[in-house]
Amino acid sequence: MRKLTAALCLGAMGIFGSLQVQAADVAMLDWQKALLETDAAQRAMNQFRNGIHAKQQEAESLGQSLQAMQQKFQDGGQPSPEEQQAFRDKGQRFEQLRQEILQARQEAEQRFMEGAKPKLDRAIQQVIDRHDVQVLVAPQGVVHAEGDLPDLTGEVTELLNSLN
Repeated sequence: MRKLTAALCLGAMGIFGSLQVQAADVAMLDWQKALLETDAAQRAMNQFRNGIHAKQQEAESLGQSLQAMQQKFQDGGQPSPEEQQAFRDKGQRFEQLRQEILQARQEAEQRFMEGAKPKLDRAIQQVIDRHDVQVLVAPQGVVHAEGDLPDLTGEVTELLNSLN
């Protein structure tokens, strides 16, 4: 009877022990946050802002002017044909600037991602190997976890900064 009890206890310990190992094999990574918090991302963002600064200021000025003109039209009745044309011209320029800024942003993001992707992949692989992670999940993909999953985001960010 003792042998049976000992075998059952050892078997239960083996089952629970393997469950703990499996739980340790799962970790969480917010790769977008890891990338956005890197020094390279901050530099790229500042460079983008500096590059579109003049267009951004012009768009803001046009937006304020359009709002003032619209308010004037609402308060003062019928605008003259010249005022209507000026309003249309400013509106078209505003829309053109908005599109140019949006396109510049998309191009800047794409350039950054193309340069960062290989480094991100390398950093993630290093962290996976270091922690012997079998399953890596995004924070948005976790529906339930009994305990806190190890969050490797900060470690990946540090590695990305060191790879630059």
